Amino acid sequence: MPNIEDLRKNRIEKLKALQSAGVNPYPAKSKRTHTVDEVLKDFAKLKKANKKVTIAGRLKAQRGHGGAMFLDIEDGFGKIQILFRKNKVGAKVFKSFKDNFDIGDFVEVNGGLFKTKTGEKTIEAVGIRMLTKSLLPLPEKWHGLKDEEERLRKRYLDIIFNPEIKEMIEKKAVFWGSMREFLEDKGFLEVETPVLETTPGGADAKPFSTHHNALDLDVYLRISMGELWQKRLMVAGFEKTYEIGRQFRNEGMDAEHLQDYTQMEFYWAYADYEQGMKLTEEMYKYVAKKTFNTLKFKIKNFNVDLGKKWQIYDYQKIVKKETGIDILNTNLKQIETKLKQLKVVYNKKGFNLNRGVDSLWKHCRKKIAGPGFLINHPVEVSPLAKRKEKTPELVQRFQIIIAGSELGNGYSELNNPIDQAERFKEQQKLRDQGDAEAQMHDHDFVEALEYGMPPTCGFGLSERLFSFLMDKPMRECQIFPLMRPR
Repeated sequence: MPNIEDLRKNRIEKLKALQSAGVNPYPAKSKRTHTVDEVLKDFAKLKKANKKVTIAGRLKAQRGHGGAMFLDIEDGFGKIQILFRKNKVGAKVFKSFKDNFDIGDFVEVNGGLFKTKTGEKTIEAVGIRMLTKSLLPLPEKWHGLKDEEERLRKRYLDIIFNPEIKEMIEKKAVFWGSMREFLEDKGFLEVETPVLETTPGGADAKPFSTHHNALDLDVYLRISMGELWQKRLMVAGFEKTYEIGRQFRNEGMDAEHLQDYTQMEFYWAYADYEQGMKLTEEMYKYVAKKTFNTLKFKIKNFNVDLGKKWQIYDYQKIVKKETGIDILNTNLKQIETKLKQLKVVYNKKGFNLNRGVDSLWKHCRKKIAGPGFLINHPVEVSPLAKRKEKTPELVQRFQIIIAGSELGNGYSELNNPIDQAERFKEQQKLRDQGDAEAQMHDHDFVEALEYGMPPTCGFGLSERLFSFLMDKPMRECQIFPLMRPR
């Protein structure tokens, strides 16, 4: 069996043969009159009018020998059969096709319509033209790309042979599009905020850093969808804003986490976290129905019904029930002992009480099917959320829990500049002690708050929600995930 390089050399010879015959193997334009789905949809009408059509697409298969062949041509909308006969196209064209065309080439076919004896809709070619000569053969249909890394690295081939990947990409577009529809119908304005920041804020995460040559300035790629910028817009008088874009976190990679992904965040003035819970439940149902045409999903080992009553989960009570630890009355030593008993693996660098409490919760959440809202977070793990008036050790925050994971995070935003400055100071201390995920002190943001920000609810979700509803790892749900170079 010839190797890939031999096949490539053979195709290059065919390319040269076409060029020697005066054929441009890479023309800039096609004379296509119909897409394949248009031909199939209007087949009877076009056939009755005895109308010739010109289609264009990739040559996917050929059958037959002698003076007649059947070809399969596929474009981005469908596949159709072509009857290619010497006495119709002429001996010269027929020979050129047999000698120089290969599976994988993009071609243009012109002809009339008929149905075969088996009833298959077919174009009988009267002409064929090369649009793109392929130099590498497509993988064999039934073998394809079996290695996962190779599939993701050559996603364009994965899409060709796996229609469900193309369908997933189309669904993802509907996912974000329907979210835009929902928010804009509710009066939210789409905004764009900086991707490069001098102080990354809005999340507990380790940022990527780079250097801005023109300003001779070290900067960071954003770790949130403009949280502190959108809050500045609340100060400025905007009441409903949202942003959908890419954000970056220089952290671990697993089925639920990537370093480069899409996030949505909205900010809603004069609303609190309870109003946010109602709005987000409505939004999740709207987006799921639009994207998947159902509210019932099989995710991991859970059966999740977004249409049923959403539950309320208490952070403190769940952790105490599952681990025996009262997170409001504990210390780092107790937590580390419990984590060891539970065989929870965690990063010991910069580990502190806040990270310990969060690790306990993440262990407990794995059993919760949802859908529901996690509330009553301790203030130490929520540096940007407003305290509860009657229990100031807790904050007005909610997280959406589905299939054992957090798939959305919102809260009544902290708008007390003095309290915010104090919490930033505490976060900076943790950062100085080695906690790379602790937030930096953003003095400019605190100054903006001193001009006054109205009561505001903020909420964010990432493409993790889409991957969960697809029941696939996040990396599988990105079109071109970041790969290590070969």
